[in-house]
Amino acid sequence: MSSTGVVPAALQVGSVPAAAVLQAVRVNAPVTRDHLSAATSLSPATINRQVTILARLGLVVERPDLVDPGGIGRPKNPLTLDRDKLCVAGMHIGARRTLLAIADLGGRTLYSHAVRTPHDESAVGDLCRQLRELAARFGGRRLLWAGVASGGLVDAATGIVDHPVLGWRRVPVGSMLSSELGVPVSVCEHVQAMAAAELLLTYPREFDGTGLFFYARETVGMAMTIDGKVHMPVRGAGTIGHLPVHASVLADGPTATLQQVIGSGPTRRAAQRWGIAEDSALIADDRADVLGATVAMLRDVLNPDSIVVSGDAFAAHSDGLAPVQAAFDKASTISRPLEIAPSRFGIRVQESAAVVVALSVIYADPVGATAAD
Repeated sequence: MSSTGVVPAALQVGSVPAAAVLQAVRVNAPVTRDHLSAATSLSPATINRQVTILARLGLVVERPDLVDPGGIGRPKNPLTLDRDKLCVAGMHIGARRTLLAIADLGGRTLYSHAVRTPHDESAVGDLCRQLRELAARFGGRRLLWAGVASGGLVDAATGIVDHPVLGWRRVPVGSMLSSELGVPVSVCEHVQAMAAAELLLTYPREFDGTGLFFYARETVGMAMTIDGKVHMPVRGAGTIGHLPVHASVLADGPTATLQQVIGSGPTRRAAQRWGIAEDSALIADDRADVLGATVAMLRDVLNPDSIVVSGDAFAAHSDGLAPVQAAFDKASTISRPLEIAPSRFGIRVQESAAVVVALSVIYADPVGATAAD
């Protein structure tokens, strides 16, 4: 861990034996050692060594109370994550609100609430103090790590955030939060974190291949996953807000960018300009056309194996994702059909993003991360 308390997030499915066993316990628990061997392809001897280490670190526990009473032969104690003694803290910094959360080792939220995001960067310290006060309510648990998922530009190595929408410049969010909580902190761009949650906090889809994750609410963003790892460019995440779009209703003029037609502001202005309700079918259809065509354009460039989308802009249509899918199918030039899938976290996607940043290093290297703690 650096002197600032900041450790870069590890947004990937862990490959070391301890990581493989910990993830298998999370997904399959309660699970015996025999089943872990089948789930991970590790030898029984390796499984035993890793379970011993993880148990000593307090990450997994044997649960004799869960033994099947009808089993044949000598009973084998099932294993689960220790969801009762450990926790992590998470913060998702959005354009309008910031979500603060405490979660257990498996990523299950124990408590969360949202506050208004301050535009005054000097108020970031207050956000850190609020998260410390929230963590203090769970004093019976050991706080292992904290994570921050933020819009804007994030330097993962230093935990420094530039957020042009909020007017923040070079704010050391990571070191400020680490100083407040006394634990390591990881800071990550929020759409990358949302993509990581799909890999690490659910019953996983296939890890092989490439995937695109799109988010659209007040801001827009995209992340790419490759063989179970979120692509994290050294110089930070790219942007898609500047992409040109054709919007017949939402655009103020003949030309527009994606960011200029997404969010509550463009919706409100379009409603006033056309004399219609903000939730009218005209606006919803136009938004779906824009999103579908944009996703199709990037699909044609990168040709991923899967696409996941999230955010209010994708969820706002009364017919769900069907109009977005129709616009996508019409615009894409690749003949292979590809179904757009919604995030499995729904309205809790910001929460999952904050939590997975806190858990990512632990799941990538349980032994090293716990030693850092």
